[in-house]
Order: sequence, then structure tokens, then C-alpha cells
Amino acid sequence: MSRNLSAYLASRFCSAMAMTMLRAAIAWHVFDLSGSAFHLGLVGLVQFLPALFLTLVGGAVADTYDRRRVCMIAQSVPIACCGVLFAATQRGSITLELLYAMILIVSIAQTFGNPARAALLPSLVPRAAFPRAVTLASTVQALAFVSGPTACGFIIAAAGIGAVYGAYELLALGSVVGLFFLRPAPVEGPRRAMSWEAVRSGLDYVRRQPVVLGCMTLDMFAVIFGGATALLPIYATDILQVGALGYGVLSAALEAGALLSAVVMLALPPVRRAGRALLVAVTVYGAATIVFGLSQWFPLSVAAYALVGVADQVSVVMRGTAIQLNTPDELRGRVSAVNFLFIGASNQLGAVESGFVAALTSAPFAVVSGGIGCLVVVAIVTLTLPALRDYRVDHPAA
Repeated sequence: MSRNLSAYLASRFCSAMAMTMLRAAIAWHVFDLSGSAFHLGLVGLVQFLPALFLTLVGGAVADTYDRRRVCMIAQSVPIACCGVLFAATQRGSITLELLYAMILIVSIAQTFGNPARAALLPSLVPRAAFPRAVTLASTVQALAFVSGPTACGFIIAAAGIGAVYGAYELLALGSVVGLFFLRPAPVEGPRRAMSWEAVRSGLDYVRRQPVVLGCMTLDMFAVIFGGATALLPIYATDILQVGALGYGVLSAALEAGALLSAVVMLALPPVRRAGRALLVAVTVYGAATIVFGLSQWFPLSVAAYALVGVADQVSVVMRGTAIQLNTPDELRGRVSAVNFLFIGASNQLGAVESGFVAALTSAPFAVVSGGIGCLVVVAIVTLTLPALRDYRVDHPAA
């Protein structure tokens, strides 16, 4: 493994663990202060608004300026925000309004950092090694995603919610150090100045590529309907009655499944029929979500949520490989930004949908109906996008 790739993976691990730990902490903190499913849904809405308006700009920034430097600047903003949350929590002056304000600022920073970080990876390895590098990076990310929520639950139980914000600071600093040691190859192709036309060109490219558009669309609508993450505090406290430690275990179950899936995929040859594997994975994702929504037994809930993670990880690798291999280097920042816009829409609007539906009905109804909606989306995409269904990694789309 090259020094560049090692530094990238170390930075990605620290960043991903810090962010998932922060998300779990904020969800717990908001529910602890409000006791409301509506407020959990509102967290998703606050996170989505910056993605809606700024992610495409962030992609153009990544294709115009030094991507490593953009990542480092973007990472420094959440460090400052968590310092504010740590201080306010220690003084006992934390409020929902302050939490929402810090969530908004962190989300704005992510709209610039995420596209730049995603576009960095192809510049660190040869094209032939890229599918394996994506799997390796996804494995490291899955390990971080397991560690983050688990650490959050244990830290809350042992030292309180404020200590989680302090732990975030240390991990985020580790991510910045890893980025400092990166030496990516120069961007291939012409760099364009910042303009609306440059921003729009990323959207135009995605629109013309059925495989890329299909990957993004499938992920967005499947997760909008099938996501249950926003309701985990309700499941941990009211339905399964397992408390903060159980919340940490439940939050980590999805990522534990993702890690198991990533390790298995790393040991196997790269999947060539990526389109078919993606559709099967999202089908399993929806079915496992239904089981989780119906379960009132903690071990079954953990197992079902872990299976959601297994399916999601396969989906992540298949999507990441297909999108990056079908995108020119000079457009990768902008196309990655479009991808993150779809991801942000799916994750945050999924949280909004889950929270609002749960507030009107119940958490189990919101999760089960969402899983059914996910299966419907898979069926529609399978029938209407044959290019995605038949896509192979060894035969890139035209």
C-alpha cells in the first residue's frame, strides 16, 4: 500500500468515526432535551438544507482549487462547533436552538469537504487498482462507522454527552494530520474557473449517464423510504427499553454489518456485475428494514439492523465504483457533489420522513412502511433502467 493511500485511509477513518459519533450524540441529545420524534425529524431537515443549496457549489470548488486544502479547511469548522457544544454542555447552558445552529454550520462545512475528499481517492491509485481501493476505503469507513456510534453510547454512559464532543475534537484533528501527508497526482484535464456553468456541467454529465444517474436515484429514494436511523433513540428508550448502552449497540449494529460485508468483499475478487449486485443489495436492505421495524426483541433488532448494514455496504461499493469509473477526473468533484446531494437528500429527507411519519402514527409504522416503499423503488428502477441492471465494471458505460 502506498504512503498516499495509507494517509488517506487514516484520515478517512478519523473523519468518519468522528462524524458518526457526532451524529449519534446529537440525535441522543436532541431527544433527551425534547423527547419528540418531530424534533428528530427536524435534525434531518436542518442537515439537508445546506446540502440542497451548497453541495453543487462545493463540487465546483473541489474541481477549481486544491482538493486536499479544501478538505482541511472544511474539517476545521466542525472542530470549532464541537468546542462550542462541549463548553455549553459543561456549563449546563445547552439548548435545542444552539444544537440546531451547530448542526447547520457543520452541515455547511460538509458540503465542501465531502466532494473534495471523494474526488481525492482516484488521484492516489492507478485506474486498474481503483475498484480494490474503493473496497478498501469502504472497509476502513465501515470500521469507523462501527466505532463511532459504539463509542458514543459508551462515552455517554460513562462520562456524559459533553465528553462525546471532546472526543470528536481529537478525532477530527487526526483527520487533518492525515490529510497533511497526502500528495495527490495533478488533476487530469482542464481546470475551469468558478461559475454557474461549471456547477451546471456536473448536473449535465450525470443526466447524460444512465448508470451514474441510476445509481444515485436508486440510493436516494431507497434510503428516503427505508432509513430508520433517526428513530433509533425511540427504539432504544421506548420500544426495546435498552437505554444509552443499548442505543450505542443498536447504532453500531448497522455499521458492524457493513464492516463484515466489507471484509468479505475485500477477500473476494471484485464484483463485475455491479448493476445486478446493487439491485439485489437494495432489495435486501428494504426487507431487513421491515424486519427491524416489526421486531420488539433486542437481539432480533440488532441482527436485522446489521443485515441492513451488510446490504448497504455492498450498495456503497457498487455505487462508488460505477460512479467514479464513469466520470472524467476534471469532473469528479462536481459529479461527487451531485452524488452527495443525492446522499444528503436520502439521509436527511429520510430522517425527516421517518420523524414526521412517526410523530403522526408510530415509529414501527414509519419504519415498516418505509421498507415497503424501498422495495417498490427497486422494482421500478429494475424495470425502467436496463443500463443499470446490465452494468458491468469491466465494460464501462459509454
